[in-house]
Amino acid sequence: MSDFVTPQHLANRTTAAVDAAVGAGRALGLTVTDAAVLHDVFSVVVRLAPSPVVARIPTVLPHRADLDSLARRQRTELDVARWLADQGTPVIPPSPLVPREPVQRDGFSMTFWQFVEEGRDKEPDYVANSESVAELHAAMRAYPGRLSFLSAADPRFIAESLALLDKLPGLIGATELDRARREWQVLEPFVRSRTAFEEAFPGIDLQPIHGDSPPANIFSGVDGDLYSDFELATLGPVEWDLAALGPVHESAYNRGAQRHGTRLLNEDVMSFVNAVGMLRAIATLTLAPQLPELVEYIKPAVDQWQTMPFAGSMAD
Repeated sequence: MSDFVTPQHLANRTTAAVDAAVGAGRALGLTVTDAAVLHDVFSVVVRLAPSPVVARIPTVLPHRADLDSLARRQRTELDVARWLADQGTPVIPPSPLVPREPVQRDGFSMTFWQFVEEGRDKEPDYVANSESVAELHAAMRAYPGRLSFLSAADPRFIAESLALLDKLPGLIGATELDRARREWQVLEPFVRSRTAFEEAFPGIDLQPIHGDSPPANIFSGVDGDLYSDFELATLGPVEWDLAALGPVHESAYNRGAQRHGTRLLNEDVMSFVNAVGMLRAIATLTLAPQLPELVEYIKPAVDQWQTMPFAGSMAD
C-alpha cells in the first residue's frame, strides 16, 4: 500500500486544483475572492464566489489520460449540457460568463458551470430519479452532435486495468481477477463494436445517453432537480444508464418510459450492461492508489458481481 497517496498528498492535490481554478477564473475576467470546495472525490468542484460560477477539475484519472484527451471529453460534455439547456431540459448549464471551452492550467483541465444553490434538506430519492431518467432519454434522442458507441464503458481502460491488477496486490483475489479477465474476453467484442452489439441484440435502438448513472447524478437545487455531470455522454442503449442499480430502479425507469411513450428496458441488454458495468467497477480499483477510499466503496459491487451469471449469460 506504500504507493497509495497519503492524506497530505490528497490535501495538496485539492489545494493545487483550487489554486488552478481561481487563477483560471480570474484570467477569464471573473471576480474570485472566496473559493469554496463543494465536492472532492474524482473531481474537485469549486465555487468561485462571489461570481455565480463553479469550476470542476478532474483529479483522479487513468494513467494514460492526458490533458488533450480529457479536454475532448469535456468539450462533448459542455456541448451536450448546453444543447439540453437550450431545449428547456432541466440541467446545470455551462456558465455564460466564460467561453464554453475547457481551460488548462497548472496541469489540470477544467470546465466552468453556472452556480446553483443546493437544496440540502432533501435526501436523494434514487428510485424517483430512475423514473425521471426516461424523460432525460426522451430529451437526448434528438441531440445532433457526434457521439462514439459506448465510449462511457472505456474498453481500453477495462482491458489495461485487468492486465494491471495483479501488480496491485490486495485489491482483488486471484480467483476473482481470473473470472473478470475471462468475462472480458466474452464481453469485449460487443463493447468495442457497434456492429457486433447490434447483431447480438437485434432491434435495440441506440441513442445519445448520459453514460454515468444519471439517477446518481441528479442535483437537488432549491428550485428543483437538475440533471448534471455529462462527462461520459455516449451513444448506446438506454439500459447502460441503469446498469447495476437493480430491479427496483429498473421498474421505476419503465414507469417513466411508459409515461413518455418510449421503449422499456430489455432484460437481455440489462444483463449485458450489468456485467460490463461490474467489470468497469473492478477496473476502477486501479485508481485506488490515487483515491484509497475506492477499495471499500467498490467491495460491495465485487461481492454482488460474484453472485451474478458469468458474463451476463453472454457466454451461453
